[in-house]
Amino acid sequence: MQCLVHRIPMRHPADTGGLLRLIDGGTVAAGEIVAILGKTEGNGCVNDFTRAYATAAFAGAVAPRLGIAAEAVPARIALVMSGGTEGALSPHCLVFGVRDGGAPVAAKALAIGTAATRAFKPEEIGRLPQIEATAAAVRDALAAASIEDADVHWVQIKCPLLTSERIGEAAARGFDTATEDTYASMGLSRGASALGVALALGEVERSALSDRAVGRNLGLWSGRASTSAGIELMHNEIVVLGNSRDWAGDLVIAHDVMADAIDLPALKRVLQTLGLATPGQLDAPAAARVVAVLAKAEAARSGVIRGQRHIMNDDSDIHASRHARAVVGGVLAGTIGRTDLFVSGGAEHQGPDGGGPLAVIARRPG
Repeated sequence: MQCLVHRIPMRHPADTGGLLRLIDGGTVAAGEIVAILGKTEGNGCVNDFTRAYATAAFAGAVAPRLGIAAEAVPARIALVMSGGTEGALSPHCLVFGVRDGGAPVAAKALAIGTAATRAFKPEEIGRLPQIEATAAAVRDALAAASIEDADVHWVQIKCPLLTSERIGEAAARGFDTATEDTYASMGLSRGASALGVALALGEVERSALSDRAVGRNLGLWSGRASTSAGIELMHNEIVVLGNSRDWAGDLVIAHDVMADAIDLPALKRVLQTLGLATPGQLDAPAAARVVAVLAKAEAARSGVIRGQRHIMNDDSDIHASRHARAVVGGVLAGTIGRTDLFVSGGAEHQGPDGGGPLAVIARRPG
């Protein structure tokens, strides 16, 4: 098998033109597409309906080419939409496909696996049931894609959040939820999902996990998880990216962990691993080899970055996650030389506090 990756600019959240040109032009068949990751210009908060809008638009666009109803598309294709393109970040989507054929290369090549959990009850979101179900689904995706734990470089998850209606529904059945703050529920869901990845990959011990640990024990984290919460689903949608000897093609992925929001050396290490070492910004030939950049962004709860005070957590007008995306996006764009980067905010249990994982997919030289 061979993993295909195409990066497409988006003029608005429902812009599916680039995807349809890929399909209708014969670059990728609709049946080969297994995942679409989108970065939309929404606010990334509870009321960010650009995610649901984009999900519906992409499902509706690809459905006729698959010969199925639009509502059946999410069972075939993982649709992961992440809101927030603050600063100079550019709205875009990443289309992942799997093509049969091709001899495996001597080195490991990019591989992709997808899976989904069951639908969660509101009272399970941000708690152990979500952690355990996520871990099981990640293991299923790894097995299906023939990716070993050590070769996993990125696990992208779209997870649910709590609304007032969902909280009320649980209460009507006699259950409490992890929080009654709908915005806080996004962080708890992201955190529980990330801990599920950490559990599946052996980054944390099961004995260290509990409902209370989610969102509180920040010493527990995954260096390969990227989770994004949204109102448009009640289950976890999972996309695992790694390298495998059972896959063909010229694409490869590498990752590292940013210790804080300005940890440029972490990106430099990833680029060096991929044969893209540079003292400054990548030149045009090197930049052309970079297919996708994925990163998490988080405002440090300490309120400082390397000893200097930041105000991201104190701004009542713009949420801290929006500041963080803009900062990390700028740091990465300065070296990559491009702004269509998949930078996701809210890094609870995804890297150390104030930092976060990052990964780059690139073509091998030649």
